[in-house]
Amino acid sequence: MEIHPYLNPSHLASVKGLQLRARLIVEGVMAGMHRSPHQGFSVEFAQHRQYAAGDDIRHLDWKVFGRTDKLYLKQYQQETSLDLVMLVDVSSSMGFTSQSKPPWCKFDYAASLAVAMAYLALQQQDRVGLILFDEHLQSVTRQSSSQDHWRAMVEMLSGVEIDRAVTEEPAPTNLGRVFEETLARLTQRSLIVLISDLFDDPDQLERALAQAAHRRHDVIVFQVLDPAEITFPYRQLADFVGLEGEGKVTLDPSALRRAYLKSLNKHLEKVRVMTRRFHFDYLKLNTGEPLGPTLSHFLAQRGASLAKQTIRR
Repeated sequence: MEIHPYLNPSHLASVKGLQLRARLIVEGVMAGMHRSPHQGFSVEFAQHRQYAAGDDIRHLDWKVFGRTDKLYLKQYQQETSLDLVMLVDVSSSMGFTSQSKPPWCKFDYAASLAVAMAYLALQQQDRVGLILFDEHLQSVTRQSSSQDHWRAMVEMLSGVEIDRAVTEEPAPTNLGRVFEETLARLTQRSLIVLISDLFDDPDQLERALAQAAHRRHDVIVFQVLDPAEITFPYRQLADFVGLEGEGKVTLDPSALRRAYLKSLNKHLEKVRVMTRRFHFDYLKLNTGEPLGPTLSHFLAQRGASLAKQTIRR
């Protein structure tokens, strides 16, 4: 599939305004999907209709047949009362970028993803809310299906300034606490979309996912990483700084690279396996790669998977 130049991260980074960035990404999602881009969040039973010759018998409702001695098929549709909760990480590490011109940090990517997802959900009249967090919830919007609500979320995200400098009081991440505070606010089952680099203790992520699963919420985990974090291309002696309070150390990157990549891949695999163990969706995202086509492919796969699961019930 051909990718339009304006979908490349370097071009998106040069676009002024998060609202316009999001619309370009949504266009990429629409262009990349073979069916409606508004599918992919959730699928629910809609109604019965009487069986006709040639219908797929896998969709027959045998419970209805047992009660009425008549054959009826189950039909499904998109759930129209979905509550979508966007959890966006604004901890200090999300300000990292290895790209200087134009700057395009992990938070820029995460914010663009969040508003694109919110736009798609609002188009199918779902209720959407936005939560910004580090070790606690920092900013929270109400849940709404109003089109004006999207502009409020764009405004909130546009106002975020992540301090990329080393400070004595950096903003770390605490996913266990964040989910505890988030779930206390939810009054009905929701789809929680977590957008973070997940540079936290994996035990905290496990605690967070366990809480969500126990309360029967669905979760999508988007792990956002910079290309340099994935490949570790550094060669010269340099100072490496932990943006969430880990301190500063001078290292020879060439001597460290193999151990770093081994440790990173072990962490990524642990996150992936943990997420799947709770039957949640997980996707690793590279800020150096186009977001629109990746998101469209993910949503198409999720929609197909949810449809199959629902039919098997």
